[in-house]
Amino acid sequence: MKQFNFTKSALLIAVNTVLLHFCGFCQLSDSLVVTNPDSLYATLSEPEKRFSRNAVLGLKVAEGLEASLFASEPDVINPINIDVDHRGRVWACEAYNYRPAVNGKSELGQGDRIVIMEDKDGDGKSDVTKVFYQGPELNAPLGIWVMGNKAVVSQSPYVWLFTDTNGDDKADKKEILFKGIGGSQSDAGIHAFVFGPDGKFYFNFGNAGRQLVDGQDRPLLDKYERPIDFRQFKQGVVFRCDQDFTKVEILAENFRIGFEVAVDSFGTMWQSDQEEPGNGGDRVSYVMENGNFGYIDEMTGASWRLNRTNLEDEIPRRHWHQNDPGVVPNLIETGSGFPMGITVYEGNLLPRRYWEQVLLADAGQQNVSGFPVVNDGAGYKSTGILPIVEGTRDKWFRPSDVCVAPDGSLIISDWYDPIIGSHKMKDRSRGRIFRVAPTGVAYKIPVFDLTIPEQAVKALQSPNLSMRYMAWNACVKHGWQAEPYLEELFRSISVSPRIRARALWVLNRIEGFNYRSLDIAFREMNPNLRITALRAVRQRNSDPTEYIKRLTADPDPQVRRECALAINHNHTYEALDVWLQLAKQYKGNDRWSVEALSIGAYDQWERIFPAWLARAGANPVGTSAGKDIVWLARTRQAIPYLTAAASDTSVSFKSRLRYFRAFDFFHAGYEKSQALLNVMTVNSSDRIEVSKLALLHLDKSFVTNSQQGLTALNKLLDETYGTEHYIDLMTRYELESEMDRLFKMALDKSDEVVGRDAGALLLEQAGISYVTQKLAGLNEAKKSSLLASIQTVGSPESVYLLRNTALDPNEPASVRKNAAKYLGASWPGEEAVVKLLREDRVTGDVKEAALLGVKNAFREEIKVQLSPYLPQPKDEKLAEPSKPESKKEKKRRRRSS
Repeated sequence: MKQFNFTKSALLIAVNTVLLHFCGFCQLSDSLVVTNPDSLYATLSEPEKRFSRNAVLGLKVAEGLEASLFASEPDVINPINIDVDHRGRVWACEAYNYRPAVNGKSELGQGDRIVIMEDKDGDGKSDVTKVFYQGPELNAPLGIWVMGNKAVVSQSPYVWLFTDTNGDDKADKKEILFKGIGGSQSDAGIHAFVFGPDGKFYFNFGNAGRQLVDGQDRPLLDKYERPIDFRQFKQGVVFRCDQDFTKVEILAENFRIGFEVAVDSFGTMWQSDQEEPGNGGDRVSYVMENGNFGYIDEMTGASWRLNRTNLEDEIPRRHWHQNDPGVVPNLIETGSGFPMGITVYEGNLLPRRYWEQVLLADAGQQNVSGFPVVNDGAGYKSTGILPIVEGTRDKWFRPSDVCVAPDGSLIISDWYDPIIGSHKMKDRSRGRIFRVAPTGVAYKIPVFDLTIPEQAVKALQSPNLSMRYMAWNACVKHGWQAEPYLEELFRSISVSPRIRARALWVLNRIEGFNYRSLDIAFREMNPNLRITALRAVRQRNSDPTEYIKRLTADPDPQVRRECALAINHNHTYEALDVWLQLAKQYKGNDRWSVEALSIGAYDQWERIFPAWLARAGANPVGTSAGKDIVWLARTRQAIPYLTAAASDTSVSFKSRLRYFRAFDFFHAGYEKSQALLNVMTVNSSDRIEVSKLALLHLDKSFVTNSQQGLTALNKLLDETYGTEHYIDLMTRYELESEMDRLFKMALDKSDEVVGRDAGALLLEQAGISYVTQKLAGLNEAKKSSLLASIQTVGSPESVYLLRNTALDPNEPASVRKNAAKYLGASWPGEEAVVKLLREDRVTGDVKEAALLGVKNAFREEIKVQLSPYLPQPKDEKLAEPSKPESKKEKKRRRRSS
């Protein structure tokens, strides 16, 4: 008989595999340690890997930490956002009904749920699950914030407040807090509320949100009691409001899809942002107050894909217009993923390397990681990525949110699906909640009696936001009775500055004590406490200039940054003096500082710039600091100095591109146009390149009405004909005299990206009558070429032209077939094909060509509608590989959809 020798781990793997296959429910004893989870996981069949009992095996957890399964299906399904209340219970928004237009309607026919999961025995696993609310109006809500017996639930077009009035963990009352928000069933709609250390709520929406009104359809008023004009703000924004959901402020703009905002104890805001997929441009930002974060062009609203001067070398930076004046820098670009929930870890249960770090759940990259943040001039930078949990084995792991529990452990929600993004999901039956903590640490929730002032102050030190919310309000309610304990906490040097900052924020709300504490804070050694003091006084004082002046000469650049931000919209003479002192201390080469100066000078450049010139010396652009200020200044008074910087041939042409780009941020005017013409006259080795660049920045009306400008334009059009540069010039100047050349370019290059750009521009600028007339006079091959050049446009005109050509019996068979095939190259065209098929208006080869054109339809609803008509095409010649889309085509397709 053969003898076999097993190691302990090998034996465990073998036994576990047998038990899994034959019993279907057994697992290794908790007392045995799996030393080789990769090997053990590999022994599982694909169905077994999906079992919740194997969920932890599929994860890689950072050293010193362990993950445990807190809850799973059927108790929770598709958790898209979570919160952890002061009792350690996990509240989850489910998104079973996510994107029915793409994924099909729910077969259950019920709205989504808000569930509460509670661990009653402290073993780190939920014992009881309750449905707090379920209703037909809930369809993939994106955010939840819990405050005692109440929950704020965010789902465009509404934000609801649900209240449990009798303590049975069921919502008895529903109120509409906000409404009218865009982005229904969109990741770019309204997202979760979070609690800030100042006692206010912070929240955001993505670029589909657009606006909101209160629950009674009344316009929102800002902190100055003025109606908010949402037309002034771009794309996704970050908000702040009081606890009664009034006095709404817009704190930052021009994001794409910021899924959640996090606020640390100093009041500093952090947010992730999703790129347009596939460009490596996801990011984490320090949300500088009143900043523009660069998703679209500030002046034109153009996409990042559109060519522009001083284009960033890397696409991730290009995605956010990072080289443009007036755009706040990114903290870090994180690649291509699907960043979702974010928080700041201010506990001490996890290893020290995670303390005070930004934590992010990225469903696309299948991990929850920390981003260590260090100071970088007047701003911040991340030194790298610290993984916490990674789905290295289980590729279905899709972390959607991360929260800090009252004991300092992490609670992570897992959407759990084989795919992410493109609005799709393939699994509706599963979802997981994990707890991550140091190995062997039980789930023990601290209990505080908030009716006792001393206990309320202790609860304020919790790492959990819901606990801090309740403690903050309890301390404010106690007032002078809590003040001695708060003062002691604030003055203690043995606790973290973040804990001290929390005490300061509350003291700021207790009448009679706040200014004494603030005076002390303004003299604190820690610069973050000085920043907190300035932020606190701004919220209590209508004119905080006197306090700002105390810190104007502060040695720390981050404190000076905060002074610049504090004078935004402050038109006093004292504020002007503050700005000038800050500008004098700026030495250049710090983008954070110069952007803060820009925010401080917003809408005040006409008075600030001449005052700065008076102090800047004979050559204002002689220093890097002076060049930065001129680059940012939004006043025509800066144009001569901008011209001097752009014409400085002692520096490289590439380094001068930023000044040419800065001309784009001035509206049409003679001074700007004449300045650019002057730049073209400077003799240098790069004069031709400079002339081309200047022409692209000249105002259209000036060029078309100036012989000098028109001559330069025509010369440049000749030199660039047949290229994307020519398309850019034609897009800008729309010269009727160029239509025939544009038409020829569309014909000659119809199988190239630039040719399809030409066809689209031709149809837009010359009109359908011109294109129809040209089409009638072409031979068979050129007709197909012209139709090919407009296939991806997706406008009513292009769809009309392609459809009518496909149906025209007088057209050659090859032309009709190609028109039918090209019709399906846009979303509106796909819909037109479906209609033609339903009405039985296409037959034979034309029908097969139309089906070939839509065989790769993206939308599930279109696929369903096409399924009865989808035999394989007979004409193999039509099955040619698709051509790559250009940036402009992708932009048009997104518009048309």
